[in-house]
Amino acid sequence: MAATGRIKGITAHRLTHKNTTFSANVSDPLKMGYHTHNACLEPCMRIISLHVNGLQQAVEKGLYAWLKTADADVVAIQNLKAKEYQLPDAVLYPEGFNAYFFDAEAEGYSGVAILTKEVPKAIMTGLAFPQCDMQGRFIQADFPHVSVGSVLFPAVDEYNSLEDKLAFQKAFLDHLNKTRRKRREFIFCGNFEAAHKTVDLDNWQEQQSTPGFLPEERAFFDQMFGPVGYVDAFREANFGENQYTWWPDADSARRNQNGWRKDYQICTPSIRQFVVDAKLDTSLRFGDHAAVMVEYEFDED
Repeated sequence: MAATGRIKGITAHRLTHKNTTFSANVSDPLKMGYHTHNACLEPCMRIISLHVNGLQQAVEKGLYAWLKTADADVVAIQNLKAKEYQLPDAVLYPEGFNAYFFDAEAEGYSGVAILTKEVPKAIMTGLAFPQCDMQGRFIQADFPHVSVGSVLFPAVDEYNSLEDKLAFQKAFLDHLNKTRRKRREFIFCGNFEAAHKTVDLDNWQEQQSTPGFLPEERAFFDQMFGPVGYVDAFREANFGENQYTWWPDADSARRNQNGWRKDYQICTPSIRQFVVDAKLDTSLRFGDHAAVMVEYEFDED
């Protein structure tokens, strides 16, 4: 039976995830297809990040039904492709979750959402620079001691040039630096539209002049995981190769070839010790990105 505990100000809904869809066999990590720390036997917080090709389309394909089996506490969603007022009630009010949305001004473009089991203390939208706020690229849920954000970095497209993308990276780094001065912990989830290291994409030698793996884009990750002090939460528990979250086409995805790891969960350094599981759902049933699932086992207060 599910139990309730207190995790750094967030209510947990279980003492163990044994025999759930997240961990295949907690007694044998090798059977899970990824590396892990000890199994989560204390109150846990499960966060899922997912980039969809339109939220309504994803819901029609069974996203909310899947979330029930995934047993998430917080779900960060990117690329809604709709304004909140355009979405039907079945999308706006997922059973078992409180849903919050942040739209782009352009029609059918961008947008982010965050779903939470527990009602947050506050919701913050935008990062106080036009590229983010006008394009609906950031939303954050604040709990007593932890804030969880959903972020969608720009791709090079009709709305953003490479220079715009680099400017967004710089502005986000400025925001991360500000968070390090606050007396709380942060977890940011989303599609960062770039890969960091050579292990994070296939055929990396051929991609060094491709947007998404340019030296100046990778330097952003070096700063974020270096001087700024944030941690790649997924890699704290999953050290496997071929851990890709995006593929250029369905055939590549099926073969797990030509993939990129563009989707991340990053956290403040005090949280790294609490990351106990990390895996991907690569079924791509809701879009062309894998779901990134990370589990945090916090100390009880």
